[in-house]
Order: sequence, then C-alpha cells, then structure tokens
Amino acid sequence: MLVTIFYIILPLFKPTDNPFIESFNGSFRDGCLSTNWFLSLQEAEGKIESYIKEYNEFRPHSSLQGRTPQEVENEYILEMKKADFSKYTFLLT
Repeated sequence: MLVTIFYIILPLFKPTDNPFIESFNGSFRDGCLSTNWFLSLQEAEGKIESYIKEYNEFRPHSSLQGRTPQEVENEYILEMKKADFSKYTFLLT
C-alpha cells in the first residue's frame, strides 16, 4: 500500500498582518474565554455562539462609528433597495 503525504507550508504571520482578526481575537479572549468556564464541548459551543451573536448584533464597534454590525447591514440593505440598477445590464449565464 502506497501512502502519499502532502505538506502545506504556511507562511508565518505577525499579529500586525491582520489587525482586524487580532482585534477580534483580543475581544473574544477578554469577553468570552477569560470570563467563562467550559465543562463540556456542548456548553462551550453554546456560550461561544451566544457571545458571537452578542458581538455581531448588540455590541457597538468603534470601526463602525459606534454602530453594531447588524445596524450597518440593515443600512446597506436599505441602500441597495433604494438603488436604481436599471441603467446596468446584467448577463446571466
């Protein structure tokens, strides 16, 4: 039996390569991981899902001028509904 193993070499990243992820990681660590004890995988999944929902729907973000991601998404949807796309030609394949 012949087994082939492929290696994927990933470049080493510095925290400054993606400040948005590092910011979320810090918030997640401080707001969720450091404040909760997880006694089971199911409990961890529930608490993490709850934290992510709170982070995305209720917590204001400084990068969004003090708005929540949900508010920004709702504004975007309203803008897209108001937009006039009649001057554009869309090709459907």
